[in-house]
Amino acid sequence: MVLPVYVYGMSVLRKIAQEIPEDYEELDQLIEDMFETMHFSDGVGLAGPQVGKSQRIFVVDTTPMGNNLEEPELKDFRKVFLNPIILEEWGDSWAFEEGCLSLPNIREDVMRPSHVRIEYYDENWSLKEEVYDGTRARVIQHEYDHLEGKLFVDKVSPIRRKLLAARLNAISRGRVDCDYRIVYSKKA
Repeated sequence: MVLPVYVYGMSVLRKIAQEIPEDYEELDQLIEDMFETMHFSDGVGLAGPQVGKSQRIFVVDTTPMGNNLEEPELKDFRKVFLNPIILEEWGDSWAFEEGCLSLPNIREDVMRPSHVRIEYYDENWSLKEEVYDGTRARVIQHEYDHLEGKLFVDKVSPIRRKLLAARLNAISRGRVDCDYRIVYSKKA
């Protein structure tokens, strides 16, 4: 089922998400719904808070980016991350234009380290520790930020944030055009 996406201004996006218990009811359904929502919304990653669940879960599928000749490994990168912990980030920081389903129609260059080492459980509750670089590292860092109550606009310069203020305010009030259902603050 395609879930509505919680957008800028919703408090769940600013909370540190709680660990998801191994006995979480209907976890398989949540994972399926998150992938379906992400694909329907043309995203490559989606975190629990973005669908109103303050739980430490995110899914990624960079298949749509798989034609990238510089990073062919993006084609088969489809994973579930439960209770992830970024253990280390390193390497030269590089800028890349990021977008986010919770910030429709906003794209900004964001600096992130090139490598990440992450520990997480997969959908079968097998503990993993893996290293990623390039775009895969960036997608993981972006989604992980959601679990920490952070958005990519927090990483842009204060001047850029000021220039985005009116657009962010409009998103928080539901005045945004996007092709998926959203949940926004009803505050005037």
